[in-house]
Amino acid sequence: MKLSIVIPCYNEEKTVEQIVNLVEKVDGIEKEIIILDDGSSDATPKILEEMRKKKPQLKIILNPKNHGKGATVREGYKHTTGDYVIVQDADLEYDPQDYKKLMAELKKGAQVVYGSRFSGSQKDMTNLHYLGNRFLTMLTNVLYGTNLTDMETCYKLLPGSFVRSLKLKSARFDFEPEITSRILKSGMKIAEVPISYRGRSWKAGKKITWRDGLHAAKALIRFRFFEHA
Repeated sequence: MKLSIVIPCYNEEKTVEQIVNLVEKVDGIEKEIIILDDGSSDATPKILEEMRKKKPQLKIILNPKNHGKGATVREGYKHTTGDYVIVQDADLEYDPQDYKKLMAELKKGAQVVYGSRFSGSQKDMTNLHYLGNRFLTMLTNVLYGTNLTDMETCYKLLPGSFVRSLKLKSARFDFEPEITSRILKSGMKIAEVPISYRGRSWKAGKKITWRDGLHAAKALIRFRFFEHA
């Protein structure tokens, strides 16, 4: 099976090259790497242009304007050709070696696999981030009758055909609730596996805030009751 890895990035000049190298080092998996810059104002586009010259096998898309993570991921999905698709943030919070854990779950019959930070090892997560993630996961479980431990995880392993058939609407961080809602409304079951996670601070470049948490909560309710595929 081929795995398409979508890497959205915005002002990640310090880490983007390193994360791509780490993704490439994951062995035993046929990979397709798609990198999308979302109108970065730092040196990220320049770094990606240099990477394009050195590694022509990469699919690199440079957007001149910032549209938000959700919009960038949506565009990335359109360029995938893999049997399965996963999103990889361009920072170093998630370890690409965990792809193997998620892929292994497919052999057990899983349809969709989430990597759970809370059943694995998570370090340096701020209290606000921890509580926000827990609340949004609890709200998901209440609204959709699920038993998830980490709805907001970046690592969502999805069938490529399903991803490419979606007409997603979210442009920013409400993308995570929307994609989860679409999965659950489709009737597919979500399996979870423990993964490792090392958070970074806002000073170090983390972009999600408490306001994004409020938007995510509203999105969970909206996509549960008022939005249809």
